[in-house]
Amino acid sequence: MVTSFKPRYDVLRDLVVGGEPPVFKTFLASSWVSEGEGFIDVRSPIDGSVIARVVRPSWSQVDEALERIYVKGRWSVRDTPGERRLAILSRLAKLVEDAAEDLAESLILSAGKTRKQAWAEVEASVERLRKAPMDLRRLGGDYIPGDWSAQTLESEAIVRREPYGVVLAIIPFNYPLFDAVNKLVYSFIPGNAVILKPPSATPLPVIMLARLALEAGFPSDGLAVATIPGRDSSRLVADRRIHVISFTGSSETGQKVLREAGVKQFIMEMGGGDPAIVLADADLKQAAQKIATGITSYAGQRCDAIKLVLVEESVYEEFKKLLVDELSKVRVGDPRDPDTDMGPLISEEAAEEMIKAVREAEEAGGKVLVGGRRIKGSYVEPTLVEVKDKDVLRRLRLYRDEVFAPVAVITSFKTIEEAIELANGRRYGLDAAIFGENIARIRKLIRYLEVGAVYINEYPRHGIGYYPFGGRKDSGIGREGIGYSIDYVTALKTIVYNYKGRGIWEYM
Repeated sequence: MVTSFKPRYDVLRDLVVGGEPPVFKTFLASSWVSEGEGFIDVRSPIDGSVIARVVRPSWSQVDEALERIYVKGRWSVRDTPGERRLAILSRLAKLVEDAAEDLAESLILSAGKTRKQAWAEVEASVERLRKAPMDLRRLGGDYIPGDWSAQTLESEAIVRREPYGVVLAIIPFNYPLFDAVNKLVYSFIPGNAVILKPPSATPLPVIMLARLALEAGFPSDGLAVATIPGRDSSRLVADRRIHVISFTGSSETGQKVLREAGVKQFIMEMGGGDPAIVLADADLKQAAQKIATGITSYAGQRCDAIKLVLVEESVYEEFKKLLVDELSKVRVGDPRDPDTDMGPLISEEAAEEMIKAVREAEEAGGKVLVGGRRIKGSYVEPTLVEVKDKDVLRRLRLYRDEVFAPVAVITSFKTIEEAIELANGRRYGLDAAIFGENIARIRKLIRYLEVGAVYINEYPRHGIGYYPFGGRKDSGIGREGIGYSIDYVTALKTIVYNYKGRGIWEYM
């Protein structure tokens, strides 16, 4: 039985207002709130037990906080000198490091991450905060001389970047700490106020991050944590006091946000589920190891997880056996057990959805090569389904949709063109992986694949965003990554200086 979660780090202890399970407060621009219109139960996917409850504020409380941020908070943040903003983020990095045990424990219990995965997310969050100075490279502007047009003689202009004002950061359940840190950093660096909308399944790391950010010196009237369910977020998304929406989540939810939000600036990292293409000259053993990791890392609950494996026909049978062998080695179990490689899915509903998709494939003629079973509760086996008929493949949910679980479809291809057609035939375009050595064939694939990033001899992994990532088609709008996200949370402003008749220029 999973016990309730209470932070032990001194700075975080005051988040809990008592009760069993413990109740966590939330922060709404200048004040911590311990009462609202109800509570959200935080359940552990390990065994379904409630480990905490989070205050669910009323709309009037959220509206009041939003007004405070819009009227005052966005200016408090903007009027904090850039040098001080960097110092705040540096202090926050140290505080996250100090509170690492609590943050990692919250990720294990609420997200079902193994200890290794939880600590990796905490470490990535610290590194992202410490890489904040690298975002500054995108904050410079331009100088435009006026003498290149007869209409602008004796004038000049500068083009500068400035913060939009208020960023709504919608956080996914799978990387709640890192994604909140990432969005906070690139929004705050240019001077935006931030409203964090945490996932209902894993809100605790986000609430703890907000407490640490305030301790580090983040302007209190420029930050809020809106702990409201996603289904009740339409009013917040559509509010005109929100200038930018930074969203990470499914394509379906992202499209709903786009429909409801109105005219705003967007950075949308949506669904994926990536193809991996194995060429005949690839190191097959290495490719099998990496693809198996790409399928099963955090139980396949990653937008960059591999969902489609395309293998050149001449090596198909050999590679298939290698991949089945690698997937068979994955140890599924309680994520608190150090011997566990893969923990549970986030919910029993997610497990049910995976099994339904696998059964649909079997009924259509697909063959389960490994896995295919629900072990118990939220636990499932890593699964590989072979579908030889390409017309059948295109109709399956495992191909058409992103099934957020450790499951992939494998099939063969005869030509590079066929591999391209199958990879591009899905509605997503986040990443792709290519395994092989022939640079001409790899280069052709790179040219034609309709994705935001291509990984050569590696499984897709976004990491801290050192390399920019983001999708095409139903996989999103814009790019996340150190420096690149700045483009989407800042507005360009052109300032034209007129010097006509002042004798500064004497043109021939």
